[in-house]
Amino acid sequence: MASTRKEAFSSVRFGTLEGLPMWVNYQPNRQTPVSSSDRKISAKIMRANGKDFVDFSPPRALKTEEIPQIVNDFRLAARNAINAGFDGVEIHGAHGYLVDQFMKDSVNNRTDQYGGTLENRCRFPLEVVEAVADEIGADRVGIRLSPFAGYLESSDSNPEALGVYMAEALNKYSILYAHFVEPRMVTVGESVATNKSLLPMRKAFKGAFLVAGGYGRDDGNEAITSGKADLVVYGRHFLANPDLPRRFELNAPLNKYDRDTFYIPDPVVGYTDYPFLE
Repeated sequence: MASTRKEAFSSVRFGTLEGLPMWVNYQPNRQTPVSSSDRKISAKIMRANGKDFVDFSPPRALKTEEIPQIVNDFRLAARNAINAGFDGVEIHGAHGYLVDQFMKDSVNNRTDQYGGTLENRCRFPLEVVEAVADEIGADRVGIRLSPFAGYLESSDSNPEALGVYMAEALNKYSILYAHFVEPRMVTVGESVATNKSLLPMRKAFKGAFLVAGGYGRDDGNEAITSGKADLVVYGRHFLANPDLPRRFELNAPLNKYDRDTFYIPDPVVGYTDYPFLE
């Protein structure tokens, strides 16, 4: 999509399915990470770099009376992003983060108003959307969702119903966009063959519909021309190709990304050292 200016969106996300022992140290007073339940990941899980396997520490289930404060944390984070100069905020409701943990029935075993039925499991995510939209304006808000994914053992028994319900429910808040991850992206770095589709969610949501997950140049163009999406989101390819739109325009070769450098603290290596086209 052509644009007359660059849009800068901050991603607002909280929590992991369970915290790594090193992550526990980042909690206030070294407290246990919070979740929708106290379910612990059952085995060693591959980290997002697609290489390392780690054990995760068990979480603590949020008390019902604590949840409004967490919603408020999202609100404050969104306000801080706008004050820092971002154009908008994307709520991270995908890939095993806290919002995802409430939606997915493999994790959420609550018996209060935030668990059980699909409507109850989606209550917390929608409260976050409402709070953020009220704080900074719905036209500055998007949300990322991955109903078909099973990152960090956060999966759902009926992902299509979950995705459609959220797409329909989001219409109430008139947010700028919904950003859905393709069903083929089930776990970190893995694309699987599937007959599942985001089309039901596309039809249900009235705002701009963004898709991501394993796209290249040609199938990205096809997604737009066929009406499957309004925008296609690129992550790994954009990281490795700072001039990606130009390369797509020229159908030029792409730099290969190095997954080993995705999550290292170096401010240059794997971040700003990929070459531009000559």
